[in-house]
Amino acid sequence: MENVFQFFLAHREAIFIVILSIFLGIEVISHVPAILHTPLMSGANAIHGVVIIGAIIVLGHADSTGSIILGFLAVILGTLNVVGGFVVTDRMLEMFRKKK
Repeated sequence: MENVFQFFLAHREAIFIVILSIFLGIEVISHVPAILHTPLMSGANAIHGVVIIGAIIVLGHADSTGSIILGFLAVILGTLNVVGGFVVTDRMLEMFRKKK
């Protein structure tokens, strides 16, 4: 427990920035109109594609077993996020197509 407190004290600025960015992200996302959701979702999917490439590169340079497991988990979760985003975007765009 002592090590956890030392970690938080040593990295308090970074932790503060992460907490502020979480609150800022929640505030921004909660004020996005529904009509902009689909284009923003497509943009987020493109960004997550870049994140997956980065995770694959980092996974290739991993040295320990723990970093390999975390890298593999990052690639899997990032891929699930991208696929889920495309499925949701496709379903939303389906609502705007003319029915036959």
